[in-house]
Amino acid sequence: MKSIEKFNEVFGNQFGNPRGILGMYTGEMMVKQHKTETQWTIMLLDLQQNETILELGCGAGYAMKLLLELPVVSHIVGLDISKSILHSATIRNRKEINSGRATLVQKNVKHLDFQDEHFTKVYSIHSVYFWDDLPKTISDIYRILKPEGTIVITLSDGKNNEISPGITDMIQQQVIPIMEQTKFKNIEILEAPNSRGYHIVSIKGKKPSQNA
Repeated sequence: MKSIEKFNEVFGNQFGNPRGILGMYTGEMMVKQHKTETQWTIMLLDLQQNETILELGCGAGYAMKLLLELPVVSHIVGLDISKSILHSATIRNRKEINSGRATLVQKNVKHLDFQDEHFTKVYSIHSVYFWDDLPKTISDIYRILKPEGTIVITLSDGKNNEISPGITDMIQQQVIPIMEQTKFKNIEILEAPNSRGYHIVSIKGKKPSQNA
């Protein structure tokens, strides 16, 4: 029993910061599991011409690969704290990285030291649970977004018709109020198709135009 508990503890920790060979395996497992919400999130980005995009918690780079297949995407940066999983993302997107159209960065989301008003879109899929400084990260997202830029945060708030009170509280009492205080507009919670029995939602917001 103890060995099973130890396995679950070690394997569970891999989702926050995948490491080593097990971390690479975890990354590929997440690619397979999260295809529904990945495609949903890309749809919510409402892509236009000359998009410059940042993914927070890019994992093994599957969403990046899908976006890079679209000619409207000029450049995409994938950020993740895990060196192991970025290795998988590099392999998956090597051609576009070599061409300069994609960049991978190993960094914590609380250190978004990109230039002001650089990105047209910022999104994350199943990474917000691990953000340890929500106010700073959301404030930085606002800063680095261009006017009229879009943020999409996709996550699961329950499974098998049971909603997780902790995640719901995080959305309603932290993420949404912080986005409002940061002056994001048109904030909405959208329901995605269920994925493997998980209830998926996306929080979407927009940075106002310069004339707003």
